[in-house]
Amino acid sequence: MFSNFAAQQKSRLMILYVMGVSGSGKSTIGNLLSEKLNIAFYDGDNFHPEANVYKMSQSIPLTDEDRKGWLEALNFKAKELQNDGESGIFACSALKDSYRKVLSLGLKEVHFIHLDGSKELIKQRLQARKGHFMPPNLLDSQFETLEPINTGIRTSIEDSPAVIIEKIVKELEKKEFGLIGLGVMGKSLARNLASRGFKLALYNRFVKDLEEQVAENFVKEHDELNNSAGFENLQQFVDNLSSPRKIFLMVNAGKVTDMVIDELMPILDKGDVIIDGGNSHFKDTEQRIIKLSKKGLHFIGTGVSGGEEGALKGPSIMPSGPKEAYDIIAPYLTAIAAKDKKGDSCCTYIGEGGSGHFVKMVHNGIEYAEMQLIAEIYGIMRYVFQMKVENIASTFENWNEGSQSSYLLEITHKLLRKKEGNKYLIDLILDKAGNKGTGSLTTITMAELGEPATMISSALFARYVSAFKDRRDVYANQFLDVDKISHELNHNDLKLAYSLARRVNHQQGFTLIRTAAKEYNWNIDFVELARIWTNGCIIRSTLMEEISQVYATKTDMILEMRQQDIIEQLAALRSMCSLAITAGVSIPCHLSAVDYLNAHLNNFPTANIIQAQRDFFGAHTFQRVDDASGKFYHVDWS
Repeated sequence: MFSNFAAQQKSRLMILYVMGVSGSGKSTIGNLLSEKLNIAFYDGDNFHPEANVYKMSQSIPLTDEDRKGWLEALNFKAKELQNDGESGIFACSALKDSYRKVLSLGLKEVHFIHLDGSKELIKQRLQARKGHFMPPNLLDSQFETLEPINTGIRTSIEDSPAVIIEKIVKELEKKEFGLIGLGVMGKSLARNLASRGFKLALYNRFVKDLEEQVAENFVKEHDELNNSAGFENLQQFVDNLSSPRKIFLMVNAGKVTDMVIDELMPILDKGDVIIDGGNSHFKDTEQRIIKLSKKGLHFIGTGVSGGEEGALKGPSIMPSGPKEAYDIIAPYLTAIAAKDKKGDSCCTYIGEGGSGHFVKMVHNGIEYAEMQLIAEIYGIMRYVFQMKVENIASTFENWNEGSQSSYLLEITHKLLRKKEGNKYLIDLILDKAGNKGTGSLTTITMAELGEPATMISSALFARYVSAFKDRRDVYANQFLDVDKISHELNHNDLKLAYSLARRVNHQQGFTLIRTAAKEYNWNIDFVELARIWTNGCIIRSTLMEEISQVYATKTDMILEMRQQDIIEQLAALRSMCSLAITAGVSIPCHLSAVDYLNAHLNNFPTANIIQAQRDFFGAHTFQRVDDASGKFYHVDWS
């Protein structure tokens, strides 16, 4: 059994750190493990600089500063091995968690093997050892420094070397990463992970006559999963994962997620990590983090964007929660994420709590508006300009080759050309849009935070309106005789209007995230957030690249525009909206954008009426323009 296992290790690229205090047998076990697995062994002591060796030989304990260069040298060698397609075993004390973090930096798969023993037993071994620079009287300082691992492989040195090796190999045989839920996204993510060389345990529930052997059959269907295993028994799935267990949930948000978590909690160990990749509400994520932390378990809420293709080839990934938990799963998530133009992973640690799911929620809100903007432009081109479908597709394709390039424009010009027989498929699709709830969650949240991301809500309500297809048909038939007006706009005016509306949409989304970060004390790096949205996700675009380089640190993308650009684009947007309203074409997002700009760029007071009304019926008070003190007033309106 072990020989077959050893033969598989070249592709796995493991780094094994055999750790423990001096005298615990690191070199002995490291050498035996090297022979068993056919992986090169390196004695960490050989990486100490002469200054460190001298201090230890003089019974002077090493400081953290002394160890810094040594740890970095070991990590450098480990990365060098993995980059060369090799695994490695290192004997290294790795006494502190902070040391282990340095040793793990940038590595794909790392295992710490703690050889654990009593001070008395190890002291006896040291006293019997000849010619080593570590004297027995430094043992106390090592035990004082030692922080036992919460995750990894821990074995007693009281066992024989053969038994220790057998235990270690048995643990290493287990799968390194687990995934629950083999729907469309789950399957694509599993294949993505496996294609990067990760060994997976996959679980899908058993439902008689409906879902039977889903995971097992899925593994058989794809060559990249030949080192993975499928399960429909949750206990067996968990038992076949190495410690710390890393389990990605790709199940429906809400009650289903909680149900799976409740099933997992009793059979997991302290230090295990659950990753929720669904579209969970960020407040639910924060409650789950608290709930699991009380059991010693980690929970990471993770936004995943890119659809089925992105999940398979590289999505944008937005994880949040305890930073120490993210560090455990980071090598997996960064490996499967899309890459930006510089080659960096479109995955970054978003921040504390549920911030990852929050920014994914806002991402989806921006996505709603981006899709609606394109639909509105299509409506004007087709029903006002009377353009043919092929010409509309060509126009969108042309726009996509320039500054308006985006994933959504790209797929729109492609889907418009799709035909069934002699008919365009777009004309066969019912004019009734669905939604999965993230748009409504974003709208609710913006109301709670008092942040007017109006284009998102307009796009959401446009979808809601579309759902009343029967009622809309009645209205359309009632007003069929309404005359169409002539127009003076050209294609370039539409492009200018669309460009400005998009900028408003992105500004509203980023402003909403800034407000939430302040409210919930999330330390979000907006430059990094914008960067990971430059590829892999649905709203990736040239504008997002511009935002990541110029605007992510600024508070107002509109005010940063050239004055002449604002004048030209706003004129085009207003003209387009006027034309659409007169022609009877619904363009809620463009209207929302122009209203947002009108409210910001002009000083035409109207909220004073509202505030007076509130004071009239509810004595809610008001502030005055002729009193700069901020004092609130109430009058008797009778």
